[in-house]
Amino acid sequence: MNNPIRKPFRYSYSNVSFILIGLNLAVFMINMIMPKTMYYLAMIPSFVLHGYVWQFMTYMFVHSGITHIAFNMLALFFFGQAIERQMGSREFLLFYLVTGTLAGIFSFVIYYLNGTNIVLLGASGAIYAVLLAYAVYYPDSRIYIFGIIPMKATTLVIVYTGIEVVSQMGNFRSGVAHLTHLAGFGFAFLYFIVRLGINPINVFTGRGRNRWN
Repeated sequence: MNNPIRKPFRYSYSNVSFILIGLNLAVFMINMIMPKTMYYLAMIPSFVLHGYVWQFMTYMFVHSGITHIAFNMLALFFFGQAIERQMGSREFLLFYLVTGTLAGIFSFVIYYLNGTNIVLLGASGAIYAVLLAYAVYYPDSRIYIFGIIPMKATTLVIVYTGIEVVSQMGNFRSGVAHLTHLAGFGFAFLYFIVRLGINPINVFTGRGRNRWN
């Protein structure tokens, strides 16, 4: 029986990565010119409870400063294009928006249950999802940390996961949404299993590589 969840889009490539980068930069400029717009687009639990439900998605297009947006957009530029070529533009767009939105919803629930009215912004949840996707499609690719230290993509995902877990438990780097980053990894993992029928664990352990090539 056909699985409608796994019904693939017809492959096309239309530079969605560049469009997403452009949208992020446009929103950043708008926020710089009109700072109050951040309150309508960033995810603020009390605002969401008053009907600002679009913030579950729009928060990932809002950034706190030049460094914040620069790192996220560089990652989207380098890794996003590669993933888009593998998935196709429509699948990549769906992947990016779904994982980022679900990471936002997850973060909202955690913040709400803890009585925290924190402001969540940034594309990091979706970017971490893109990083996991890159490791699934290019597990042996070497990424140079700080342009110097070579590390396999799969190893990098494992290391980043460990860093985020330890940072969250130790409350290191106050102001960084570690749970949102981990949620990005987690929902990307589920997306591959549910939507694409690929188990990242099998890829990471070498049992399911290259079956999409």
